[in-house]
Amino acid sequence: MEKLEPFFFDRPFGLGTATAPTQIEGYETDNSWYDWAEIPGKIADGSSPLRANEHWVRWKADIDLMAKMGIRYYRLGLEWSRIEPEEGKFDESAVARYREELLYLRKKEIRPLITLHHFSNPSWFEARGAFCSANGSGVFLRYVRYIVTKIEDLCSEYVTLNEPNVYAANGYLFGLWPPGVRSFIRSVSVMSRLAGCHIQAYRIIHEIYENRAVHVGFANHYRIFRAPSEGFLAQIGIKWIEYLFQDGITRFMITGRFSFPFGLPFTFRKGTYCDFIGINYYTRCTMKGLTELPAPPHSDKNDLGWEIYPDGIRMTVQKYYNRYPLPVFITENGTADASDTFRARFLYDHLRTLALDCPYVSRYYHWTFIDNFEWAEGETARFGLVENDFPTQRRTIRQSGRFYSEIIKNNGVTDPMIQEYFPVRDTSETRGADEKD
Repeated sequence: MEKLEPFFFDRPFGLGTATAPTQIEGYETDNSWYDWAEIPGKIADGSSPLRANEHWVRWKADIDLMAKMGIRYYRLGLEWSRIEPEEGKFDESAVARYREELLYLRKKEIRPLITLHHFSNPSWFEARGAFCSANGSGVFLRYVRYIVTKIEDLCSEYVTLNEPNVYAANGYLFGLWPPGVRSFIRSVSVMSRLAGCHIQAYRIIHEIYENRAVHVGFANHYRIFRAPSEGFLAQIGIKWIEYLFQDGITRFMITGRFSFPFGLPFTFRKGTYCDFIGINYYTRCTMKGLTELPAPPHSDKNDLGWEIYPDGIRMTVQKYYNRYPLPVFITENGTADASDTFRARFLYDHLRTLALDCPYVSRYYHWTFIDNFEWAEGETARFGLVENDFPTQRRTIRQSGRFYSEIIKNNGVTDPMIQEYFPVRDTSETRGADEKD
């Protein structure tokens, strides 16, 4: 059996957790995902974000639980449809509720990283065509300016957009998410518009903060792609997929420079439009054209069948840091493991790689704090350090959650932790059977 070794971070390193508002808050709001969940067959288990974790009213207890676990960094999102329930009409009571949560995080000494858009649109914005509509970008940027001016005294770190590449691919290329469109041209157009929104939002936030410290970035979804063969055409295909899904839009959002097929009816001055590189990393996948093939038979997989490939986080970080030498935040990393049998090892492998091989990574946000409404998978995909019993809303810290707490406490993994969380199994019975054979 492989012997695990202790490891420690030799630098200040922020270990936190992440959530998204539509996935945890519960209670009805008029947004694209509440509407989508009402269409039969769109959510795997027929659930809805209507329930989720009821965090909208249980937020204080959830933050207390984070503090108990030693978590000091929290990436949380703001639900646009609560803040602007009708076009041009902002809800001051919703803003007050978010301010109350941010103030409580400060009291508990938990540092917030605010996500301004995480897949969900107000229903009225979706109905008008969202980011594809006339002045759709302007409508989004109006919301950005409004909410940032309301919370600027309580936070200094922002993610403008979460995974614009996934939003565009699932919503406009494969039709799996709202609005359910299947068009390559539309998906590229949406990605381009979102890239432009990020650049303008970056400028707006820095303008609001003037000379005060603020850090603004975005969080893209990155994968390690591989071809099913070593053939020349297969390898060229993989390079093209990498460019379309992640490389092209990353270059655009960071530098303002774009090339075919991305583009806008206007251009941006070349520059640097982020203060950190946000990386959401989960898996490696094998692609044949635009079709994702099953993970290799003998590879480790999570509950969704995603290959568990820890070295991919190193490969991804090094690739983008070498291209854009900026601070790196792992804004999401986690695994679906309902039985909690391999999440601790997942954490060990990925964090050890970051500690030993990625000195320019300064922040890590585990996805996710608590089991939630996992988009089209509904309540079936369990990513949480904390288990949630949805009918009763009872929270239970998993063994992997306790392991994560100890990593935070010790700034790494100690020998006693390895002995406790990864005990060596007694193989004497197996050896005896082998000897008899």
